[in-house]
Amino acid sequence: MITSILLGIFVFILGLCIGSFLNCYIYRLEENKKITGRSFCPNCKHVLSWMDLFPVLSFVFLGGKCRYCSKKISWQYPLVELATGLVFLVIFLALGFDLNLEAGILSWVNLAFLLYITSALVVIFIYDLKHYLIPDKVLFPAIAIALIYNLIFNFYLVPNFLLAVAVGAGFFLVIFLISKGKWMGFGDVKLAILMGFLLGYPNIVTALFLAFFFGAIIGVILIVKQNKGLKSEIPFGPFLIAGTFIAIIWGSKIIQWYLTFFQI
Repeated sequence: MITSILLGIFVFILGLCIGSFLNCYIYRLEENKKITGRSFCPNCKHVLSWMDLFPVLSFVFLGGKCRYCSKKISWQYPLVELATGLVFLVIFLALGFDLNLEAGILSWVNLAFLLYITSALVVIFIYDLKHYLIPDKVLFPAIAIALIYNLIFNFYLVPNFLLAVAVGAGFFLVIFLISKGKWMGFGDVKLAILMGFLLGYPNIVTALFLAFFFGAIIGVILIVKQNKGLKSEIPFGPFLIAGTFIAIIWGSKIIQWYLTFFQI
């Protein structure tokens, strides 16, 4: 029990630290800069000291301002750190990882894989939300690693994952072709490939349903609150990623509830 609690705390703190790195990576991806080198303030470019790099805590202690130029620090930084830490913890708890020594290395590999995928999806979520673009530099490696992981550890389920890819990517590809890219960007087609390799069938259907459900709700709210028209552009990637996270954690339970509710 104590070991599980300590592991949970470790996973959450790890998520905070990874979230801090993801913020740095997102900024350098936006500016087309190399990922190597010390962190610095985006406003005054002053190199940050170790005291400025504690996830969330540095933001709080500095009052949300840079120590050197007093410019406000974007709320993106603590929110991404907290969100990454919480998602790491939820995945660890909800999937019931057995990480004792007797469980072998497979549980650790599975957890490492999901935490890497989570990190990639967080970057895609923020980048698409800000720039209406899904970065191939993040998406393609995630697709490759998900495919390799399934070939090694879930080889007997590969046809299922390929079916999920065909359903998800095929669905969005049809929309993309019919609308000539006006209703759905090609980045969403590529993101659906990753979703298929992560979720399999029928979890991919759950994720797609949730994405459209969330998208419809947010779309209506934006139209009412911000006077956005029906033709206003809203990035769909964040909704697909939200649906993916929920399907990874609770997909099987949602499907079982659906079948029980409708007595299928």
